[in-house]
Amino acid sequence: MDGGASYNPRTVEEVFRDFKGRRAAMIKALTTDVEEFYKRCDPEKENLCLYGYPSEQWEVNLPAEEVPPELPEPALGINFARDGMQEKDWLSLVAVHSDTWLLAVAFYFGARFGFDKADRKRLFSMINDLPTIFEVVTGVAKKQTKEKSSVSNHSSNKSKSNSKRGSESQPKYPKAVVAKDEGEDGMEEEDDEEHGETLCGACGENYAADEFWICCDICEKWFHGKCVKITPARAEHIKQYKCPSCSNKRARP
Repeated sequence: MDGGASYNPRTVEEVFRDFKGRRAAMIKALTTDVEEFYKRCDPEKENLCLYGYPSEQWEVNLPAEEVPPELPEPALGINFARDGMQEKDWLSLVAVHSDTWLLAVAFYFGARFGFDKADRKRLFSMINDLPTIFEVVTGVAKKQTKEKSSVSNHSSNKSKSNSKRGSESQPKYPKAVVAKDEGEDGMEEEDDEEHGETLCGACGENYAADEFWICCDICEKWFHGKCVKITPARAEHIKQYKCPSCSNKRARP
């Protein structure tokens, strides 16, 4: 097990990067590499675990020998249940345990390096924006993506229309900046409260009133203009903005 055990991410962004790498590896094992993964989980062998590494590589191996281990350990003995249930059910079970392990590792780093309440909240928010391994393996993620676009558009119509009906171009600007220009102090304070905990869907940083932001009309996430390469001038001519993630989803057959 040499998949970066000595690597210790110390910031929220580094831990999230670590999480995404391990998650990608385990999804790969349970989807595109599933035949190889199935072969390696021989029930005749001892307790085996599925490991995902930040390098996006996966491995089926025996658990760490040291006690306590350097990192939380994934579920033991996933190979023993392989032949006792249908393959899709077995893969779903491994996926659930993999999700649990990923969260354990991420918040282990958080605890070890002293993340405060705000850091933990931001880390969980970033993690929670991604589908779980279970959702990907079982196909739930695809269904949720379709349902979310229709449900979120319907449920957020009121709040979204309230901010956009006043002026079609203003929602793409930081409201606090517009409020200062127009001398509407009350509107500025209200906006600061509304967006104070908003995170950029690309970089994960907090909302700042002095920066240009734009909202995706599909997934309802906010982004720094610089993160998605949209300028205020360009935003003036966009009737319906789709973030890079939503644009890619729509483009796929």
